[in-house]
Parts: sequence; structure tokens; C-alpha cells
Amino acid sequence: MTSSLNDQMTVSTTMLPHYESPLPSLYEPQPQPPKPRLMFKMPRVVPDQKGKFESDELFRRLARETEVRYTGYRDRPLEERRQRFQAGIREGHAEMAFMTNGTNMHLQLSPTGFSNNYKEVDFDKEPGKVHLRSPFIMNGVCVRWRGYVDLERLDGVGCLEFDEENAAEEDRILREEIEKYKARLREFEEKQRAFRVPTTSHAHAHAHAHAHSEQANIQVR
Repeated sequence: MTSSLNDQMTVSTTMLPHYESPLPSLYEPQPQPPKPRLMFKMPRVVPDQKGKFESDELFRRLARETEVRYTGYRDRPLEERRQRFQAGIREGHAEMAFMTNGTNMHLQLSPTGFSNNYKEVDFDKEPGKVHLRSPFIMNGVCVRWRGYVDLERLDGVGCLEFDEENAAEEDRILREEIEKYKARLREFEEKQRAFRVPTTSHAHAHAHAHAHSEQANIQVR
């Protein structure tokens, strides 16, 4: 008897029709403001490159011509180091150091020997020497390593000089990136303002519907 009564009382929820209320739910999640996606690439250079090059103590020391030396393969015999030095230059790299302060640099050279219409590697300018020019960015400043190395002793004279051409190009890229960031910021602020207006209207409508629902419940009672 109990089992039969239970069977009669069992209701399959799958048979119940789905009811959709015309009123908004009291627990309906509120729309969230758009999340900011303001990506700003870290600049490669400082705003005033030339000013830093002329005022920074490290740059001022390296801008003076001083003794330089090839530092690669120091544990190998001299003849092997000579061969590796010239092979590295033809491959596009050289490890050099300023002997006055111990600053080491891994120079990147164009394998073709030319870059931006000037010769980076020149074995013909002076017999027994190779003249090198290698542009790069150091501490946010576009510079160029310039000097020569004796092919027998693997030492020579070199310095850093300010790279006007590449500095101008990097400045242009920096300004463009700043303008893009400002445009994205303005776009984000406009979306934030547009979001606040509908949200306020939705809140008033939600409150009105809730009051109407409460009034209907009182009348039913």
C-alpha cells in the first residue's frame, strides 16, 4: 500500500512545462563593465636619446677612443683564435671588450658586410686590420660601435658613437606607439561611459518590476 501511494505521489519533473516569467529575476547577474585591454609595448629607447648619450657617465667614457680586444675563445691558441675571429666576423658576430673599464660587447654584424648604405666590415681599408661598425641599442640609446682590430694581435682601438639615423627611426616608432596607446585609452573610456547609461536604466526597470511583483503578491494574499 505504501509503495502504491508513493508511486502515485511521484511526479516526473521532465513532464512539467517550462515556465518563463515576464519579470526579471531578482537574482539576475548584473552586466559587468568591459575589462580594459590597454597593452602598451615597453619602449626600446628613452625619449631623449642624444641627451642621455651626452650626459650619462658610461656613454661619455665609451665615446672616447680607447683600446679594445677580441675576447672570444681565450683558452685556445692564438692562431686558432685568429681564425675563429675572422670566421665569426664573416658569420656576423664578434666579442669585443673595452680594456679601460672592462665593458664587454657581443657585436652583431651584417653577414653581407653592409647595412644602411655603410660598410660594417672592411678588410680592405687598412692592410692587416679589419674595420668594424656595429649598430645596436644600449640602455635605451641607439649607438654604434666603431673601431678596428689588428688581425695578428686581435686588439685595436674602438669607441661608441651616437647613431643619429637609427635614433630618429626609433623615436618615430616610440611616438606611434604612444599615439596608439592614447587612442585605445580614449576608446576604453568611451565604452565605460556608454556602459554606465544602460546600466542605470536597467536598474530602474529592475526596481520597478520588483515593486510591481510585490504589489501583485499582496493582492493575491
